Amino acid sequence: MLADVAGMLRTMLDEDGLDDIEVAMDTRFTDDLELESIDLVTLAGTLQDRYGQEVNFAEFVADLELDEIIGLTVGQLVEYIVRCLGAAEVRAAEGS
Repeated sequence: MLADVAGMLRTMLDEDGLDDIEVAMDTRFTDDLELESIDLVTLAGTLQDRYGQEVNFAEFVADLELDEIIGLTVGQLVEYIVRCLGAAEVRAAEGS
């Protein structure tokens, strides 16, 4: 999952010439990647395209305080995606 998210981020950062930056679980969106709010909106769209409605980045961020959003790490997003996809699998299995 980290590789998927890192790939999405590198694609976004390629436009700024930063596609060679290392993306790890502790990489912070604001401090390390210098993403701005518009970049997070783009990331939200990319996540929805990739994972569908199960992964709602806007909903995830809406539950955070401002200082938590500023300190958000790639690892926190990866863990959120894993939880969402796991819950979706459970719902699908229960519906079968």
